[in-house]
Amino acid sequence: MTNDEASVRPAEIVAAEWKTILDLEDGLIHPAMPRAAHAHPRLRELFPTVSHGALYLSRCIRYPRPHDVGSLFRRSGGGFMVIRQSDGTVLGEPETVEEAVALIVANLPEGCGPAIDGSVDEL
Repeated sequence: MTNDEASVRPAEIVAAEWKTILDLEDGLIHPAMPRAAHAHPRLRELFPTVSHGALYLSRCIRYPRPHDVGSLFRRSGGGFMVIRQSDGTVLGEPETVEEAVALIVANLPEGCGPAIDGSVDEL
């Protein structure tokens, strides 16, 4: 396998997962959250997952994942919260989803690039 082939496979896996999440119709997440994150080129390269109404992004496709990219939550009273799960840091509580996405991008780990087909041990 060439280096080009090795980079295409993770990109295809990430794109397929984004499509699945963007097509969700069962109310697992407010649709504006994944749409806003997917609209940003740097976040679109990361592996997305949804759980309990929150959007999680990872630099890794496989477990264990590093959880060092901000996760996006809706606040019950309105607005959003961005939390870095790896250390529990609340990165901010912006009012709009666009501000929340910008906050995630501003706090991406150093050297963060497209998601790899591996785990945290391979970063």
